[in-house]
Amino acid sequence: MQRGRMLVVAGTVILAALVAGTTTTLAQRPGSNRAPQQQSYSGNVRYDGKFVFVRMSYAWSGGRGAPWAHDWPVGEEHFLKILTSISNVDAHVDASSIMHFSDPELFKFPVAYLVEPGYWYMSQDDVTNLRAYLLKGGFLIVDDFPYRTGGRIDTWGNFEEQMSRVFPEGKWVELTDASHPIFHSFFEVNSLDIVPMAYNLGDKPRFMALFEDNDPKKRMLCIANYQNDLSEFWEFSEEGRYLVQDSNEAYKVGVNQFIYGITH
Repeated sequence: MQRGRMLVVAGTVILAALVAGTTTTLAQRPGSNRAPQQQSYSGNVRYDGKFVFVRMSYAWSGGRGAPWAHDWPVGEEHFLKILTSISNVDAHVDASSIMHFSDPELFKFPVAYLVEPGYWYMSQDDVTNLRAYLLKGGFLIVDDFPYRTGGRIDTWGNFEEQMSRVFPEGKWVELTDASHPIFHSFFEVNSLDIVPMAYNLGDKPRFMALFEDNDPKKRMLCIANYQNDLSEFWEFSEEGRYLVQDSNEAYKVGVNQFIYGITH
């Protein structure tokens, strides 16, 4: 897996403003002019040592659009522009990958990104592969995580059930303050009160973490942005739907999470 040391850019950075120069459109981005549920995975970025944004897909039921594709691809396009503009992360900016949890290619990449876990279900091969991936150094970020999905599904209950298959012994720890290193891996996020709420996701954003050997002093394996949706701010930061300061905070928290995953 890739590892690297990050370079902090001195001075004040207006993150949302950096996105304004984005010129890549959906049609211009390789592979992204296809409907997400028709994504064949053949358009994934070939591994070459550069960082790749890896979005996880999964089977789902219902007539709505693919829930794992929410905010795709604009959310990651904007995020990657920010990440590469303010750090020395050498990343593919104009392309990202979509993988399923049993894909052996996943082991080449340090961070995996999952959204809408209320709809998430894994096969046994997915479970086996994800456990091996996390124990070998991978990091899972879970986002777009409302209290309930469609007003019906207990989102946390479904997510916890799936993860209990991966780590039957796993215990989730809520990060109630900003003391953990993940909030200081790049930006100094000193208070969780600044984390913005995109819309009604249940209550204020909460951060739930799973650690190696259930020890908070050891490496974090997964961070769940519960009742939170960072990528909502990333996706619409160019349109001004949300306040600039809120979009900035969403980028800061996201950058910290990805850099923690890359460097740990």
